[in-house]
Amino acid sequence: MSKASAPSGDELLKVLSALGNPHRMRIIAALSEGRNYVSALAREIGMGRPLLHMHLQRLEAAGLVTGSLELSESGKAMKYFELTPFSYVLTPDAVAEAARTLTEDEKTTVKESAS
Repeated sequence: MSKASAPSGDELLKVLSALGNPHRMRIIAALSEGRNYVSALAREIGMGRPLLHMHLQRLEAAGLVTGSLELSESGKAMKYFELTPFSYVLTPDAVAEAARTLTEDEKTTVKESAS
């Protein structure tokens, strides 16, 4: 999302959902110090790689991190992740504007999850 454009309702829900988990917030905090590969990130955070992968997939789907596969000097494939620059301003007007752009599926999901 560029600073000039507001996120759609669907985009905002993905971001808020991704950040609404303490593990994913810790991952963002760890990656704020620089890019890292999955095994090192798992050790740093104290989380198993399969669970970390699941959280990284949610963050990547929300556009908050990007992953790239690279080869080490020994030829081992290593998946690196880094933060994607982002900035969101949450105000009542911004939320109202985003709500107007929700797709029908997202409106149903939001309504069902609220109950």
